[in-house]
Amino acid sequence: MSDEVEFVPYEVAMQVVGNIVEEEHLHELNRRVLTVYDKEGQELCWYDAEEIIQEAVIDNPKDKDAVKTACVEVIMHQIPKWALEDLLKRKKAEVERQKEPGQG
Repeated sequence: MSDEVEFVPYEVAMQVVGNIVEEEHLHELNRRVLTVYDKEGQELCWYDAEEIIQEAVIDNPKDKDAVKTACVEVIMHQIPKWALEDLLKRKKAEVERQKEPGQG
């Protein structure tokens, strides 16, 4: 089994990703993460903010909007396939729960 992560096509990421939010790491002080949420607000995955900023091609590093746009562009090209597989599993489980007697 390969350890190499496969990414979904950019066009698929555009259809699934609803928001990317900069947040504090839950367990490490002074570490920021960029958390990716689907269009329903469910977490898909997260990235180390510093790593993404280093990878991004930023037109104007002093402009916060330019930095955010460049970081989003990097992330949208790196949504792992496993994140969407997890999303599909959650959706299937949700559908199954709705089919159960007494559920709406």
